[in-house]
Amino acid sequence: MPEGPSIVILREQAAHLAGQVVREVDGNSRLDIQRMVGFRVQELRSWGKHFLVCFDGFTLRVHFLLWGSYRIDERREGGKLRLGLRFDNGELNLYSTSLKYIEGDIDAAYDWSADVMSDAWNPRAARRKLQATPDMIVADALLEQDVFAGVGNIIKNEVLFRIRVHPETPVGALSSRKLGEMIKQAREYSFDFYRWKKDYVLKKHYQVHTRTECPRCGRRLEFRPKLGTKQRRAFFCGHCQKRHG
Repeated sequence: MPEGPSIVILREQAAHLAGQVVREVDGNSRLDIQRMVGFRVQELRSWGKHFLVCFDGFTLRVHFLLWGSYRIDERREGGKLRLGLRFDNGELNLYSTSLKYIEGDIDAAYDWSADVMSDAWNPRAARRKLQATPDMIVADALLEQDVFAGVGNIIKNEVLFRIRVHPETPVGALSSRKLGEMIKQAREYSFDFYRWKKDYVLKKHYQVHTRTECPRCGRRLEFRPKLGTKQRRAFFCGHCQKRHG
């Protein structure tokens, strides 16, 4: 599943399509995709893992689920096209995605302060939301999109390793300082992810995600195929990452 930084990169790659009129559409989506023909793209935005194609009066929301992908100004050979948008100066092709229309003002539909890569990101609001769920383990908390929009499993695993916290630690067991570290690193690691991915070196920087040995202590990392209520993969060091509470 693409995480927030990957969606920001998509938004940047597709920037030349903003201001352009949709000339043709095709694809196997059950959505009324013909609705977009003749409409001008007002802007391209992102919120967490959502890619947003904004028109006058409505927005197309794209979620890439687990296996979604895209191609800009080209098509994927043999791929089953979910949606293709054709413009005078290019095209956007989406595969294995979830599509939905959001009616009206897009700013009324999203809390931009929850997006860890947004200029509107509000760490104080994130802290308040986390303090309201003290029994939730941190591995689940980091994946809560209304708190950390854009954070996915890779970022979760790497952030917890950075701050040396065991993924099964309850939020309420963290000190105020450690909670602040988690909130801060959720944003900072997301921007590191963004830079590394743009430079095609993201995987080289993984410390624990999909790794087997701790880069700090050399011990074998622990792996849980399904951890917490989110049931997502967890990679962590049982020695370096302290379980609080």
